[in-house]
Amino acid sequence: MSNKNRKTNQSNQALLLLLLVVAFINLWIAPTLAETKGYRQALPGYKYQFPRDHGSHEDFKTEWWYYTGHMQTESNKKYGYELTFFRHGIEHDSSLKNKQARNVYLAHFALTDESAGKFQYFEKMSRSGLPVAGAESDVLAVHNQGWTVEQFGDKFVLRADGDGSGIRLMLSAAKPPVIHGKDGVSQKASCKGCASHYYSMTRLKTEGTVIIAGKREKIKSGWSWMDHEFGSNQLTEEQIGWDWYSIQLDNNTELMLYVMRRRDGSIDKNSSGTIIGADGSSTHLTRDQFQIKSASKWASPRSKGVYPMDWSVDIPTQNIKLTIKATSQDQELMTKRSTGVTYWEGSAKVSGAVAGKPVKGQGYVEMTGYSEIFKKKI
Repeated sequence: MSNKNRKTNQSNQALLLLLLVVAFINLWIAPTLAETKGYRQALPGYKYQFPRDHGSHEDFKTEWWYYTGHMQTESNKKYGYELTFFRHGIEHDSSLKNKQARNVYLAHFALTDESAGKFQYFEKMSRSGLPVAGAESDVLAVHNQGWTVEQFGDKFVLRADGDGSGIRLMLSAAKPPVIHGKDGVSQKASCKGCASHYYSMTRLKTEGTVIIAGKREKIKSGWSWMDHEFGSNQLTEEQIGWDWYSIQLDNNTELMLYVMRRRDGSIDKNSSGTIIGADGSSTHLTRDQFQIKSASKWASPRSKGVYPMDWSVDIPTQNIKLTIKATSQDQELMTKRSTGVTYWEGSAKVSGAVAGKPVKGQGYVEMTGYSEIFKKKI
């Protein structure tokens, strides 16, 4: 290749990266009317249909599939994982023959070695319109450069790799999907359409193998959690980020809680949560029905972001008191080669009491908007 062609390719790659990062930042702030033209808003009354809603929703601008979980291998080592696929619409034009050309696809994969306290993560970014990334609309089949999630009957199969590490997982649902929010929408801000259609599969039996430094280990036991959200306009400029918690307790109940943080230091009234009972029933929680406090902080030596740690959760109406502790403080992702967003997402241990009875469990915590890099982009 000539130096001229090489420089041209490098310039094109740099321009592509800039365009994709700018596009992805729109995931975190409210897009303008021009940016959302032609896209549907997440509004009350949406009727979910499964398994169809596991697939892609091209009429909405933004969508993501989140998988997190905990695994114990036959050698009794413990691991946590995150595998996330993002779809972001850049052009809502139904006349385009190749629907994938309308989207940007990004993905993150992270592994936490809970036994050794080690954390590693990987990222993917794909040019729209190429066959290396995409998502089907009528069935769950999402892929990005070899990372995949697919549904086969009542099973979900996940695959991801990076630098000698990876996962090959088969997930089986122990409970049906639970829909968050009210009347089919999870409201994130007070403006109309500042919301998402959001559901979870909160208890997925996890089987397969985990690969660490090229060595395969069979999973003896494990449970995963799946989040799927789609919408076109969620956060506002007054909101700087969120804290999200997924909790699986050993009494066969689960909790999802999220807190939207505002620039003035207050918590947005649209923050909410869901309790999922042992029988799969769900209870919506409003902002004033739960309280989350942090007892310590961790400062990232890389991004300089300062993250809360060691959380206490109090839900008086349900007689729930829990303590959440990260299995490792350093579980920060700096995704400069894909989304350009720095955030903390990691595995955690849970203990406490429900109705006076001791419980233990596990969870995942996600925190955005704490590093200087992310704040500057907002």
